Amino acid sequence: MDWKKLFANFEPELIEIIEREAVHKKFNAGEIIMRTGQYIKSTALVLEGQIKIYRENQDGGEFLMYYLGPGQACAVSMICAFQSETSEITAIAEEDTEVLLIPVQLMDELMNKYKSWYQFVIQTYRSRFDELITVIDNIAFHNMDERLEFYLKRLAEKTGKRIIESSHQQIADDLNSSREVISRLLKKMEQRKLVKLNRNMIELL
Repeated sequence: MDWKKLFANFEPELIEIIEREAVHKKFNAGEIIMRTGQYIKSTALVLEGQIKIYRENQDGGEFLMYYLGPGQACAVSMICAFQSETSEITAIAEEDTEVLLIPVQLMDELMNKYKSWYQFVIQTYRSRFDELITVIDNIAFHNMDERLEFYLKRLAEKTGKRIIESSHQQIADDLNSSREVISRLLKKMEQRKLVKLNRNMIELL
């Protein structure tokens, strides 16, 4: 694919540097892209597919933070790259995914020299911050049934699909709940004709 169309605001010289210095890499669905505690050596620009960003506790529990799609980048990895710190999040390919990996040693140069990159980084920070605020609002001010509806709609918007291929256990992990609770709430949603349930598949109606 012509990845430059996803980043049309980048200056021609910046495009040339990225083409020369970045590493094009593919990840299979389910493959871990970044682990908690791992030193960040690059920032990923998403070209195709979808990446799930989540926090993981010592007991293996997960908390969904946000998703990344084509044309986006992970704000957390950018911050860690600038500070030469280890990652506090885990990133996993939700589907077959292609990325461009920008080496960490280029970050300062790109920020100082190219206005379009500076604006892209700032917009990335702002977009991810807004998403996290929305997640916090849902946790603080909404019941689990409302959080579940929001989760499904958000995922459908990100993927552009009305059919969500995910197990009840995976949804429970993302929402820091139990499979039993999620299954019960999904059944209620089906009774309200909001969704149609199949094995490891949920269709939004």
